[in-house]
Amino acid sequence: MAIGEDPCSMTISLSSREIEIIELVAEGLTNQEIAERLTISKRTVDNHVSNVFTKTGSKNRVALLNWAMDHGKICRDGFNCCTLPPDASDAT
Repeated sequence: MAIGEDPCSMTISLSSREIEIIELVAEGLTNQEIAERLTISKRTVDNHVSNVFTKTGSKNRVALLNWAMDHGKICRDGFNCCTLPPDASDAT
């Protein structure tokens, strides 16, 4: 990172599997439950979660979910969700 570069401006590349893991963490699943849901080993989930923590700079699951909400990676109860533009036929 260059001197004076804002770390928030860096693009973080997450795989589709890592996004899926974040979504399952957001559902409140443990690593073991995620492994069972995805039919992969718990160790693989542990590795994915660790990689996501490293990439996002998160130190725990709460910080990860805050990061994911702030960056539009997850949507919870209609908050922070992308919305479609209003239908042109609705305009009067």
